[in-house]
Amino acid sequence: MGEWIDFDRWPECSSMERPGMIFEVTNEEQTLFTNCVVPLPLPFDWKSGPVRFRLVPEPEPRHSSPLPRPAG
Repeated sequence: MGEWIDFDRWPECSSMERPGMIFEVTNEEQTLFTNCVVPLPLPFDWKSGPVRFRLVPEPEPRHSSPLPRPAG
């Protein structure tokens, strides 16, 4: 995992992007995994703004459970 970077540098995220990597953004209470998007749209439930970010490996895709058949 990469070193934490102050969120003031988020506008530079496009120069930090790497294949197979995503950004972990945190406000010390919550975490968001995202690609570089400027300005960063925050989830509605974040009570405070982001304070730092870092580059992390993108997680492997997971298969979801199949949808149940319609009733009746």
